[in-house]
Amino acid sequence: MSDRLAALSEAGVSIWLDDLSRERIETGNLAELVESKHVVGVTTNPTIFASALAKGERYEPQVRELKANGADIDTAIFELTTTDVQRACDILRPVYDRTDGVDGRVSIEVEPGLAHDTDGTVELAQRLWERVDRPNLFIKIPATREGLPAIAATIARGISVNVTLIFSLERYRDVMDAYLYGLEQAAAEGRDLSTIASVASFFVSRVDSEVDGRLPEDSPLRGKAAIANARLAHEAFVQVFSSERARALLDQGAKPQRPLWASTGVKDPAYPDTLYVQELVVADSVNTMPEKTLLAFADHGEVTGDTVTGRYDEARDVLADLEKQGISYDEVVDQLEVEGLQKFDASWAELVETVQAELDKA
Repeated sequence: MSDRLAALSEAGVSIWLDDLSRERIETGNLAELVESKHVVGVTTNPTIFASALAKGERYEPQVRELKANGADIDTAIFELTTTDVQRACDILRPVYDRTDGVDGRVSIEVEPGLAHDTDGTVELAQRLWERVDRPNLFIKIPATREGLPAIAATIARGISVNVTLIFSLERYRDVMDAYLYGLEQAAAEGRDLSTIASVASFFVSRVDSEVDGRLPEDSPLRGKAAIANARLAHEAFVQVFSSERARALLDQGAKPQRPLWASTGVKDPAYPDTLYVQELVVADSVNTMPEKTLLAFADHGEVTGDTVTGRYDEARDVLADLEKQGISYDEVVDQLEVEGLQKFDASWAELVETVQAELDKA
């Protein structure tokens, strides 16, 4: 079954798992996925942690200890989540070493309530970085307008960043600019650029969910917008990282900020369950998948070569056709960012509620 995942990996797609739990860590499941399913990274979010905590007895000893020490809810969340991420970093460390820091990464998110607080985001990113204390950590920072200077400042400090919640091509270019600016600042301060990395998480399936809801049931454009948007994001990536500005930094040891295809689980059952993997196969990219999508691809996914490069004009045509149908690209991506932040807040509230319940019964 892993032959299909091997082919995906060989095509230059880094396979990351969008899930983490103490059970995965302690049973050896995560290590097994790394060993046999070509998983070379892990992403997390508050909902993932809440689900793990609600189901997992393995957290009880630490919860009891935290309660005995008088930990408040914020401290409990910080300690529980960073413990899992630190241990996952250790499991992925051989991959990090083998790939010279390109993969073997584990991501942890800043509190979403800070999405519009530049200084607060940078401060928490620093705390998370110091607490986990592993070079293969990524701090997830959302690509809000206030997040952009936070991304640059965090990179300038030598902290690696997973930029999340990107929907629009314009904002994606802003994200790449923030990364390059952060690297320039880091270089000016004498930092080793080879130790700093970043990915830009471009959300996929939610674009189709929003656009399809505005199209007639029989429209041939249904299920086309998300892939078109991601392909144009890749075009932007190629343009930016072949520029003189980027090359000057790469020559100093910097790494490109790879595009990461996020939200790649199919939400419409009418579509193939591997759609957002098969149609976004391109070298120097990351696809972070829920386990269900990972196993579906292992079972029946197909790698037919690069399905992105050279299809940029086709992608532009899709977006142009949507505009002709009265569907505004700018309106769609703005709406998705607003909803995405709302989902982040709801996800955090779920985590707070779950941890508080665990503390109460400890």
